[in-house]
Amino acid sequence: MEHKFTTYIGATPERVWEALVSPEGTKAIFFGCVLRSDFEKGSSYEYVGPGNDGDETVHVYGTILEFEPHKVYSCLEHPGPSYNPKHAELESRITITLEPVGETTKVTLVNDQWTPDHPSFDKTAESWPIILSSLKTFSESGRVLNYGW
Repeated sequence: MEHKFTTYIGATPERVWEALVSPEGTKAIFFGCVLRSDFEKGSSYEYVGPGNDGDETVHVYGTILEFEPHKVYSCLEHPGPSYNPKHAELESRITITLEPVGETTKVTLVNDQWTPDHPSFDKTAESWPIILSSLKTFSESGRVLNYGW
C-alpha cells in the first residue's frame, strides 16, 4: 500500500523547502496548521492548528526519520488523537524529496508503510494532491489557494 506523487514547481528547492517547514508555508499548504519540531532525526513533530479540539488540535504527529534541508524530509506519522481513538497504533511513512531540474524543483512524495487496514489510506489519496497543489501555488506565487471550505 503506497501513494506516490510527483510534481514540478517553478521555484528553487530552497523556496519549496521553506514552504514545507516554515510557519507561513505550513499554514498556507496544510490547512492552517503549523509544524512543530526541532527537526532532529528521531525527534517528534506535530502539525497543530484549528480543528476538532480548537486552535491547538493535533492533526498529525510522529517521528522525524530524515531531515536534510532543501533535499529530503521523511517521517513516521500517526493521525491526531481526536481523529481516531487508536491513533498511536495507526502509522505510515511520508518521504518528500526535492531535486533541482533546470529552473524547477521536482517534488516526489511517497506515503507508504501503512498499518494494515489504516482507515485514512483512501482519504489520503485525495488529500495529497490538494496539499501538493497548494505547495506549488504558494512556492511559485506566495498566494494561498481558496478551496471554498
